[in-house]
Amino acid sequence: MGRIRLLTCLALLFLSCTSIASAELLALLNYESKPNQPVRREGIAIMEIDPEASDFGKVLMDIPLPPDLVAHHIFFNRDRTKAYITALNKSVLHVVDLTRFPYRLRAIEVPDCQVLEDLVVSEDNRTWYLTCMGSSSVIMGDAVTDKPTKTVRTGNGDPVSVLYPHGIAIHNGIDRVLITSTVKPDMSEAGDSITVIEASTGAVLSTHRVASKPAPAKSAPVEVMFAPNSHPPVVHVTNMMEGTLWAGTWDPTTKAFTFAQIDDFGPRSQGMPLEMLYNAKGDRLYVTTAKPGFVNVYDNSNPRQPKFLQAIPAAPGAHHSVLSPDEHYLFVQNSLLNLDGISDGSITVIDLEKGGRVMGSIDTLKSQGFNPNCIMLLPNHFRESSLRARLILE
Repeated sequence: MGRIRLLTCLALLFLSCTSIASAELLALLNYESKPNQPVRREGIAIMEIDPEASDFGKVLMDIPLPPDLVAHHIFFNRDRTKAYITALNKSVLHVVDLTRFPYRLRAIEVPDCQVLEDLVVSEDNRTWYLTCMGSSSVIMGDAVTDKPTKTVRTGNGDPVSVLYPHGIAIHNGIDRVLITSTVKPDMSEAGDSITVIEASTGAVLSTHRVASKPAPAKSAPVEVMFAPNSHPPVVHVTNMMEGTLWAGTWDPTTKAFTFAQIDDFGPRSQGMPLEMLYNAKGDRLYVTTAKPGFVNVYDNSNPRQPKFLQAIPAAPGAHHSVLSPDEHYLFVQNSLLNLDGISDGSITVIDLEKGGRVMGSIDTLKSQGFNPNCIMLLPNHFRESSLRARLILE
């Protein structure tokens, strides 16, 4: 009888890992309970999001998180062998080795960082930079050992400042890191600038206003990203409170950026622009707006002045987005910080090959009383046979 039970367990393990290994399009989604749920839960769901898969929308695996963590975003290192999970409620950065299955969380203490927001990794995969909105600092860390190595901050009254940083972008070719000055965590104050840091040393170099109104404009730039394949380098910036899109262009002679507004979401009756996404070629830019929930598509052939093409409806709280590897589908996660009116909880599925037609939504987490806070595609590092072997041995 014991031998039969053992064989049955092994067969179930084989079937389980076959389901995961053969899935065509898996997503990582960290989620939390919607407000007023009797029991608060947090976790990371691994979900099949391929519309053509038989288990489309099904959660294939769930990784529990501490219920008081308030996990925020998921980021990858350069070769996508590690995932980093930031958190709003604890000074802890969680790391997952994506080459080892089953996935396990490793906690990295970052005591100088309160309200962990965004993280980027240097192009040589050796250094990470973490924005800390609550402590107005940026933590530099060793991306091999994941130990913090330096805290970057400025003093009150300094002509350049690191203040309420959220978004962050890096370009090692020009040795620069750019961060946004967004909002104080209690929303009582808002920034209106981009700060430039020397990537190799952490030296704070300059601060630039990105606002159409006089100070204090409270434009709250929230994300900054370098446009791919842009020469000279160009960054795009979403101003969350002002509802505008900006571009910053690098001048190799002066070694400085100049910033200009390139779009206004107000005339399209949209507000709160959040995340940006580029296609592989870099000639398309996708920008989400949380109110009332859209994805704005741009021709990014000229990053200094992207051309608006269309606005595709998503749902309230349209936030992070991912493209399928063949760029056939765009998936939009609709939820922002569990805030009333902008936390729908769904994932909008858009068919880009059919002109941006909305196919529908994945309501798996929403229907169970959860809001997804981020969506990322799971890298496929494993082979089916080796994954099976690891499951059996463990």
